[in-house]
Amino acid sequence: MAEQTASPLIGMYRRLEGLPLGKHAFSLFYQVAAPYFLSIPASVKDVAPGVVHAEMPAVPWTRNHLGTVHAIALCNLAEYAMGAVAEATVSSTHRWVPKGMTVEYRGMARGRMHATATLTLPEPLDDKFELPVQIEVVNDDGHEVFHAEIRIWITERPSKQPS
Repeated sequence: MAEQTASPLIGMYRRLEGLPLGKHAFSLFYQVAAPYFLSIPASVKDVAPGVVHAEMPAVPWTRNHLGTVHAIALCNLAEYAMGAVAEATVSSTHRWVPKGMTVEYRGMARGRMHATATLTLPEPLDDKFELPVQIEVVNDDGHEVFHAEIRIWITERPSKQPS
């Protein structure tokens, strides 16, 4: 089994977080890496192994006919946070891919949304396994309006053979 190595995502975040507009630049780089994330105005607020905090402001293009945040915008925010926590937590010796998503709408989503994604890895890592990532989304008042569980499939990266 390969030894766990540090996350390049956390390294980039740590290099940028203290700079003026550094967190904004990090969030933009992260969105460009998976361009569909550009469909929502999300930003990463903090990254650490096992937990990521992200936000999405209230903007007209994420609203539904009721004036609340659209269900799919909330799903996108959940996947955005999940991807960041998976990259920050899963060793570079392994790779991950989403396998399924279960969501619950728990309240009217109005205003800025605050997402927290959490992931706990088993010790030691197997060569392939499935894990749930929990994502809680709360409004500015701290009320949970949305919850998602995204199951990810994690496999060991193949060894690179010398040419």
